[in-house]
Amino acid sequence: MKVRLLASVFAAGLVAGSAAVSGAQAAELKMMTGPQGGVWIPLGGQLKDMWEKAVGGLSVQALPGAGIANVRGVQEGKADVGFGNSISTVDAIKGNAPFNKPHDNVCNVATLYPQYFQAVVLADAGINSPKDLKGKGVTTQQRGNTGEAITGHMLKVAGLGYNDVKMSFVSYTDSVTQMKDGNAVAFTLGTTIPSGAVMDLAAARDIKLLDMSALYDDMRKINPGYTLVTVPKGTYPKQDKDVKVIGYATHIVASCKLPEDMVYNMTKAMAANVAGMAAVNKAMAGLTPAAMAENIGVPFHPGAAKFYKEAGVKM
Repeated sequence: MKVRLLASVFAAGLVAGSAAVSGAQAAELKMMTGPQGGVWIPLGGQLKDMWEKAVGGLSVQALPGAGIANVRGVQEGKADVGFGNSISTVDAIKGNAPFNKPHDNVCNVATLYPQYFQAVVLADAGINSPKDLKGKGVTTQQRGNTGEAITGHMLKVAGLGYNDVKMSFVSYTDSVTQMKDGNAVAFTLGTTIPSGAVMDLAAARDIKLLDMSALYDDMRKINPGYTLVTVPKGTYPKQDKDVKVIGYATHIVASCKLPEDMVYNMTKAMAANVAGMAAVNKAMAGLTPAAMAENIGVPFHPGAAKFYKEAGVKM
């Protein structure tokens, strides 16, 4: 009986302590996610739910966004947290283009999964490399999206620019419509695999992915954060061989000014709810604190660093 009583008192103390911390952290956060049709919007919904449960009194407002725009939003105080892409966030920290100055209020929280920059073309369009896109219709995401920036890099190393092709900067959904209607022959995007947008397109038109192995060295000269990753055969209908494409990582960024305890609890909640996130994006299955703490060249928020150290990750 004494043991049970002590256990009950201890548990009550934990609840009371948790409530006190949660009350102190009560706040409203603005979270920038991604473009319509992408995985960041539903994944943002998962983060909103788990963070609001982990931090009592916390209210998270999810907003649309894009990789580059999100980092700018956090820096400028228009958002508190958001999705980012490793390559563009590193550019922001250093003040490289398309950012006009070093961003000093952007901290890393967690690396989530690899991203794949995919150049999808209509199978019957006669496009075998980016060089073949000259004069053709190309659709990608709105300006300020990482996929749009990588598209510019891809065209540059192919000896082309936006003026050499018929560019369209729209949502994933609108890009798919343009491809289905034949108003564009190429659709570029940076996302997970298989992409829901690409699968939607493949259900209506025969497509193929462009291999980017020949572009890799020149792409790294533009941004050393680029990697070469493989889209395994069978990822998309009628894809009968592995295809090499440009890769990078998606991560969560937050204002460095957010309270340490708040970000600690948010990071801890993510590590404890990997299954829920993986239900939205299979690429996150098996995510560990060590993988979340991958060094991508962006300083960690003190709250996130505290969690990783407690989890036994060497920082």
